[in-house]
Amino acid sequence: MDKTYSITISPERKRGQHLDAEARGALQQLHKLGYSNRAIARALNCSPSTVGYELRRGTLEYSGRGRKPGYSAKRGGAVYKANRLRCRRPQTVPRSSSFIDWTVAQIRNQKWSFDTCVGRAKLLAKFQNQPIPCTKTLYNLLWKWELPLTLFELPEVLSRRQHGKPRISNRSYGKSIEERPPEVAERNTFGHWESDTVIGRKTKGEKAVFTIVERLTGCYLAILIDEKSTSGVAVAMTQLKEQYGDKFGEVFKSITTDNGSEFANFADFEALGTKIYFAHPYSSWERPVNERSNRVLRKFMPKGKSMNGFTPEQVLMFADEINAMPTKRLGYRTPEELFEAELDWIYAVA
Repeated sequence: MDKTYSITISPERKRGQHLDAEARGALQQLHKLGYSNRAIARALNCSPSTVGYELRRGTLEYSGRGRKPGYSAKRGGAVYKANRLRCRRPQTVPRSSSFIDWTVAQIRNQKWSFDTCVGRAKLLAKFQNQPIPCTKTLYNLLWKWELPLTLFELPEVLSRRQHGKPRISNRSYGKSIEERPPEVAERNTFGHWESDTVIGRKTKGEKAVFTIVERLTGCYLAILIDEKSTSGVAVAMTQLKEQYGDKFGEVFKSITTDNGSEFANFADFEALGTKIYFAHPYSSWERPVNERSNRVLRKFMPKGKSMNGFTPEQVLMFADEINAMPTKRLGYRTPEELFEAELDWIYAVA
């Protein structure tokens, strides 16, 4: 009798599906009764060639003595399972090649990503005599442990963030990001920056890094400051003013930062010729370029490690290495190349 969630009537087999144990049993009985391959195929709703292949698969070779062996559904199923174990797509990407060796070296020494390696190799026409796998293929090989790398050497693989809604806060240090001109969001004009601070440990007397990145070129500047405070940020901004002099307002048309206490007096720097905007609280996605660049900096200065052990020269060197990394957004050119071109144009006009 039929039940609520089950029936005694087997569903009709669909053409194109592999034969199951029940179909093989039916094939065995029909073959014993003398049915032709076409008649069996009509009964099983499959192709006659499928019946022929299955009969050969489940029939032992005749030794020349005694009765000829007949088809066995059990043997046919066993041979089918053994064949399926060997059925897989052949490997088209070599696990050991000069491209793989170069990629591993770039990731370990230069902190590049898979996409950066693939894009830069294609842009410079490297490894022309061997195939270059796509970025997704490299990540698939990484997850299968088929590359000489670990997941911890590519920390971006383990972190995936989701955007939420901006959080409203009554605290205001200056103009909101909502007042920022639309051209800044379009990211097609040079001179608009995003800023933040990076710390190692949350302890008193701990040094910090003031970071600022240009949205169009991705140029990343990092300055070691004595502490995460308004005075530390002021020292960093003073250094930038001294470096770019009268052209500071043209290089830094606007700066967008967060609502950290160290930026409480940041709006005062509009006197230098720039515009200051503040993102919504807990809305890091409103400063995406700076957040991504800070994550790359963490490869050199891990979270939880004291920054008192680093020198200003080391921090500048880390920023130079980040600016020398080709990125997909820039057509696998480097932020350094594009930033220098923009500066050349600004000073040439002068």
